[in-house]
Amino acid sequence: MKTLSSKNLLIIGAMVFMLFYGIAIGRGLNTNDSANNEANTINAADENVIVGNQTDDGLIKVTRVIDGDTIEIEGGEMVRYIGIDTPETVDPRKPVQCFGIEASAKNKELVEGKMVRLEKDITDKDKYNRLLRYVWVDDTLINLELVKQGFAYSYSYPPDVKYQDQIVKAQQGARLTKLGLWNICSK
Repeated sequence: MKTLSSKNLLIIGAMVFMLFYGIAIGRGLNTNDSANNEANTINAADENVIVGNQTDDGLIKVTRVIDGDTIEIEGGEMVRYIGIDTPETVDPRKPVQCFGIEASAKNKELVEGKMVRLEKDITDKDKYNRLLRYVWVDDTLINLELVKQGFAYSYSYPPDVKYQDQIVKAQQGARLTKLGLWNICSK
């Protein structure tokens, strides 16, 4: 009989805890409760995923930025940001799109080489086998920050919509003030 390593036991224990905790929260959640009705507040402490080489505090290093909305993390996994879309720069079927190079450069500035926290919504991976995640650097939600600064569009793909209201509001603000791609590109 094969024994489990302490790391595997820790991961299994964490998954059991998250499953139990998620069920308990789901059963006790009342959407009319004012404590749970803070739609404009993003809690950077939310965590519901363990991935690859994360440190004990849930952080993992970004090893490479692929484009404005996709990164590679330690261990080689690709991560696609949830809730946003940036102009294409690496799709072989499409030409480089307006503001794509700038979006990639901004993403690189924000996350490359940094320790990030990945937060899952509902769906684990997309059809290209990339992790679907919200990406946090300290208390900054990078998905939201890229939209706020005009480097990305809001892109809703239910059921992964945890922060979509905030992302849509950020897009409205960037569009009204003609930030980034809203000043240069027409979509």
